[in-house]
Amino acid sequence: MQNDSSLLTLECQNRERHKRNRKRSKRRSIYCPIHACYLDSVSQKHLLFASQISELRQRGISRKNALLLIAERTAVQLDKEWLEAFWCEHCQQSKWYYIRKVDTSYEVSVAPPELWQSVTGVIDPYGNPSVSQFTKRQSRMAK
Repeated sequence: MQNDSSLLTLECQNRERHKRNRKRSKRRSIYCPIHACYLDSVSQKHLLFASQISELRQRGISRKNALLLIAERTAVQLDKEWLEAFWCEHCQQSKWYYIRKVDTSYEVSVAPPELWQSVTGVIDPYGNPSVSQFTKRQSRMAK
């Protein structure tokens, strides 16, 4: 009799574990816009930000809220948009893509160069114009 109760307990635990496993997030469904094959991420997400009211208005934020956000902060992080590098199995190369999350799916397009101006965490390839040439050279030297 005691054996039956321990089996019943184990069965209940297995059912609970199965329910927990089903709640885990699935692999992101990001597919190549050219070949429709699954894309594997090869970089971190580079989040985008908006620094102008017109950029926020294009994303569906009301004029009043856009004015308040820009007045409060100089740049507003865009939660559901980012740049990320992915490996395409069909092309056998990695490319940078502009990703927009829409509900539960993703819109994927090749990242245009002008988007790099509004990305956080990226060093400007042209450098800061207020930094001297000597400082730039010294910072690039191996230590």
